[in-house]
Amino acid sequence: MFVDVAKIKIKAGNGGNGAVSFHREKYVNAGGPDGGDGGKGGDVVFVVDDNLSTLVDFRYKRKYVAANGEDGGSNNCTGRGAKDLIIKVPRGTLVKNAQTGRLIADLSGDEPKIIAHGGRGGKGNARFASSTRQIPRFAKPGFPGEELEIQMELKLLADVGLVGFPNVGKSTLISVVSAAKPKIANYHFTTLSPVLGVVKIAQGNSFVMADIPGLIEGASEGVGLGHEFLRHVERCRLIVHLVDVSGSEGRDPKEDFALIQKELFNFSPDLAERPQIVAANKCDMAAPEQIEDFKAFIQQQGYAFFEISAATTAGTQELVEAISRRLQELPPILEYEPDPILVEELSEQNGRRFDILREDDGSYTVDAPWLEQVLRSVNMDDYESLQYFQRVLRSSGIIDKLEEMGVQEGDTVRIFDFEFDFVN
Repeated sequence: MFVDVAKIKIKAGNGGNGAVSFHREKYVNAGGPDGGDGGKGGDVVFVVDDNLSTLVDFRYKRKYVAANGEDGGSNNCTGRGAKDLIIKVPRGTLVKNAQTGRLIADLSGDEPKIIAHGGRGGKGNARFASSTRQIPRFAKPGFPGEELEIQMELKLLADVGLVGFPNVGKSTLISVVSAAKPKIANYHFTTLSPVLGVVKIAQGNSFVMADIPGLIEGASEGVGLGHEFLRHVERCRLIVHLVDVSGSEGRDPKEDFALIQKELFNFSPDLAERPQIVAANKCDMAAPEQIEDFKAFIQQQGYAFFEISAATTAGTQELVEAISRRLQELPPILEYEPDPILVEELSEQNGRRFDILREDDGSYTVDAPWLEQVLRSVNMDDYESLQYFQRVLRSSGIIDKLEEMGVQEGDTVRIFDFEFDFVN
């Protein structure tokens, strides 16, 4: 079963709690606090597995939870960090926040992607010892791991997408030019899911072609089968539009061409402007005047035109070579850039929990693991980016808490490795 959309819930591990402990040893008086920090919770990491071609496994398991970090121990022992939870997906999977639609990651490369970060361990009481606080009898609990509902969409990585009405010969063509063996029969919607085939031109020169199930009028609005698979054409660098020029089913090839173009545009205007080659199939069944009339119609619109017969393989080699030449001029397969994180998502993921500690030198240290993700996306040299960061600090309550603790203008505030002077 081909499944290219799935929705699941993921939960990263919570951080372990810090320990409250005091050193006890024979002949050692007042050994002092020695409670260790809690361990980090496990991340939820997505990796590409080329042995997978569908998201069907996620139809049967809908929740994935990473392990929690261990609590800290005495003798300044830090709790063990939990192992990451690895989730394998097919290449080309997009991961989105199910509530906001924000794109979190595009799993098209080989680099693993952390989708949910594990919580940091809480600090043990040894961390809070100072010249004025020599016997701290408290520690910090671990921070919760990020939790969110995600939507996964599989968009096939293919150089070329075959589009056209049902029964125009797309499956026959891909079976002729590649090693793919799709089901071929003389009825509509023989192909129920996309079929990928590798087309080899010469040694070291090949491209991937996708047979997209037949489109019909209204496909972009959910009519027929093809609408479910239009997303797979979005990645294609080149579209090969196959048309039955013979009109063997009583349809007008010009109308067929115009209708498919309309569906592509309705689904995505960018898709309709993608480089395109038109292949007139079943030329062995068409009258010469039919072919010439359709050829003039296509060339008038500025598209390259090829006469082929997939059933007899006539013209298919010329078409394949033309596709290969065209691909050499085009940019690589599209990879999507993640969207910036939304302020609203931060509270959804982990409640934006934080701790603020006033240091002996009068500075303030903010402990908020979820801010790591924000800081990675902030350009400190850009005014608008800094304004966004300030809004996050204000909306999360961090600035209000700092003011409640008595922060003054010019005081140093530290968040991880980033320091700034507080300004009202």
